Amino acid sequence: MKRIIRKAAVLGSGIMGSRIACHLANKGVEVLLLDIPPRELNEKETAKGLSLEDPRVRNRITTENFQTALKSNPAPLFDKAFASRISLGNFDDDLSKIADVDWIIEVVVERLDIKQQLFERVEKYRKPGSLITSNTSGIPIHLMTKGRSEDFVKHFCGTHFFNPPRYLRLLEIIPTPHTSQEVVDFFMEYGDKYLGKTTVLAKDTPAFIANRIGIYGIMDLFHQVKEMGMTVEEVDKLTGTLVGRPKSATFRTCDVVGLDTLVHVANGLYEACPDDEKRDVFKLPDFIDKMMENKWLGDKTRQGFYKKVKGDDGSSEILAMNLDTMEYAPKGRPKFGSLDAAKPISDLKERIAFLAKAKDKAGEFYRASYAGLFAYVTHRIPEISDELFRIDDAMRAGFGWELGPFELWDAVGLEHGLKFIEARGEKAADWISDMQKKGVKSFYKTEGGTRYYYDVESGDYKAIPGQGSYIILDTIRGTKTIWSNSESAIQDLGDGIINFEFRSKMNSLGGGVLAGMNKAIDLAEKEYEGLVIGNQASNFSVGANLGMIFMMAIEQEWDELNFAIKHFQDTMMRVRYSNIPVVVAPHGMSLGGGCEMTLHADAVQASAETYMGLVEFGVGVIPGGGGTKELTLRASDRYVKDDVELNAYRENYLTIGMAKVATSAQEAMNLGFLVEGRDHYSMNVNRQIQDAKQKALMLAQQGYQAPIERKDVKVLGKQALGMFKVGAFQMREGGYISDHDLKMTEKLAWVMAGGDLSEPAEVSESYLLKLEREAFLSLCGERKTLERIQHMLKTGKPLRN
Repeated sequence: MKRIIRKAAVLGSGIMGSRIACHLANKGVEVLLLDIPPRELNEKETAKGLSLEDPRVRNRITTENFQTALKSNPAPLFDKAFASRISLGNFDDDLSKIADVDWIIEVVVERLDIKQQLFERVEKYRKPGSLITSNTSGIPIHLMTKGRSEDFVKHFCGTHFFNPPRYLRLLEIIPTPHTSQEVVDFFMEYGDKYLGKTTVLAKDTPAFIANRIGIYGIMDLFHQVKEMGMTVEEVDKLTGTLVGRPKSATFRTCDVVGLDTLVHVANGLYEACPDDEKRDVFKLPDFIDKMMENKWLGDKTRQGFYKKVKGDDGSSEILAMNLDTMEYAPKGRPKFGSLDAAKPISDLKERIAFLAKAKDKAGEFYRASYAGLFAYVTHRIPEISDELFRIDDAMRAGFGWELGPFELWDAVGLEHGLKFIEARGEKAADWISDMQKKGVKSFYKTEGGTRYYYDVESGDYKAIPGQGSYIILDTIRGTKTIWSNSESAIQDLGDGIINFEFRSKMNSLGGGVLAGMNKAIDLAEKEYEGLVIGNQASNFSVGANLGMIFMMAIEQEWDELNFAIKHFQDTMMRVRYSNIPVVVAPHGMSLGGGCEMTLHADAVQASAETYMGLVEFGVGVIPGGGGTKELTLRASDRYVKDDVELNAYRENYLTIGMAKVATSAQEAMNLGFLVEGRDHYSMNVNRQIQDAKQKALMLAQQGYQAPIERKDVKVLGKQALGMFKVGAFQMREGGYISDHDLKMTEKLAWVMAGGDLSEPAEVSESYLLKLEREAFLSLCGERKTLERIQHMLKTGKPLRN
């Protein structure tokens, strides 16, 4: 049966409900968001003389919750305009409207009786065959169907989103014994393909998969910290990005999520899991009880494990809690010798293996925490999942780990992991011994571009299902790489399409990347049908190699710098004018040179979560890799004759001058970085390279013809130059920009106006590139530009001077 979700109803408008509604709207679904009507008037309503029957009153709870969601940061919508896709109402007046929707999702308070009462009302109105799900995180799914009809039960399951739903990629699908297989299959595909989620099939067990493992890991660490005498700062230093975990690490994450939320789940697990061999781990340690008593819940109460305070001079300081004294003190800067030694190791798995064997306190901590985690996950099969890869998928997508528990164990080695377990006095499940006896030494293996997992039931490897929908570069790199250098690689994606991947530090665009890109274009033009430029690092690219630019400018090697900038420009123009279609696939941060590369593609297949912008003003220069030229060209294409306001040029001038960064691929279209109708985005970043390949293949099959360099770019000379300069001068007089900002805006204006031309003219791209390069080089000679670059290299933050 083919299903299409055009309309959905979200029942419950709280933090999760309103944001789930927003994410469904991101996909283009028309959403009905409902909640209870108020039982009494508030002060404002009373002052206005409103009654409980007034629609504004009856929808107040939903309206206020929805407005709070829209104001939240990070934003739940790709585009603020998408809010129009959501209509608001209440259960008493509007529940009958669910008869017109394809999917009803319940997100009300976590009480079984309330959910059952709501489902009884829902069944009076829902159309037969419509989908009905619950977002509960703690109530058994099957209990909610008591007293419901056969059609209701058949089309009911759990769909557990993680908060915030737009950004956290996990969606757990939890069927009951009576859920139709067709419904399960639909949600597994719909969540993946249309909502951009890692959909994980979970069993109807307490807290399902991710929270069961994740909360265990946090609670085990809480107990371990006290035993090892470690500080909050030390633990967060050891459990962050260095080992593939979120930047917020452990205690900072607890502050963000809310300690009360963590405690609620932990208490629930203690009550619901009497047979769990590590049940006592879910008991709250004394310091957590004390924090709950004091209402030190984290960000929501402005203090938790950390607390921000302001000094007499107005400066802010972060304090950290001492777990022994329960007092706050200035946040320390812990140092571990093994961490310093591990930082140069770029490969995460190698770095983790190194740290797990370290002889200092950090190594001791890693061995102990890994021992508990490794042992625990072995006992959860088959309780929470029959397949181990689902546990890894859930932890990566729900908790932001780069490696799931079994992948982590593979990184340190099976035998080493067992030694850690033994040293801590833990015991792995019996199937691990069976695995050893078979001579199996890893939970995963890759052969012929296919990834396999160890299947506990059969005692053999099985292919991870669904791989045909994705191209995972880590999986194919070993067998499909046809060329590489130290900073980049080219893989054969099949069907005549190759992929160019850059792998430099932070994916910065230096000489090695540009050499690889030209090599990829050469190869594609000679032997292939098309080229994709894409990678699967955390971010697409943070831009050009600033360190190289800084050193050349400091040494005043102007000829070399001029050559480097021209080489970058020429490479971007090759992306545009090569004889094969080039599809660029940006994701995450796609800044500066990464944005410029995207601007020159024949087509773009972005990730929905693409944060794109020309941010060169932050380091004291204008975009010099074709970005200024390209936004001038695009303004020219939008220019309307006799437009005295010069709107298109003004918009693009401000986009560069204000270093605007799109917060989604949709916003990148609004800002003009992506082209509506030509460029598209993938909701699921795992599908992006495959989608980009199909786009390149389609362009090739349509008889791709290389475009001809544009020589008809309309520039307005003095007319535009005057407008730009007047605006910049007013900004300086108003104190909004510095003298150096003013100088940069004047250089930008010069390029976008085409120079000091007496009247409008049509110029070539090459002409604009020359102006752009000259402006870039002249700004590199400014002391304040060098100060900005140096500050960015040292701190990662822009300097306003």
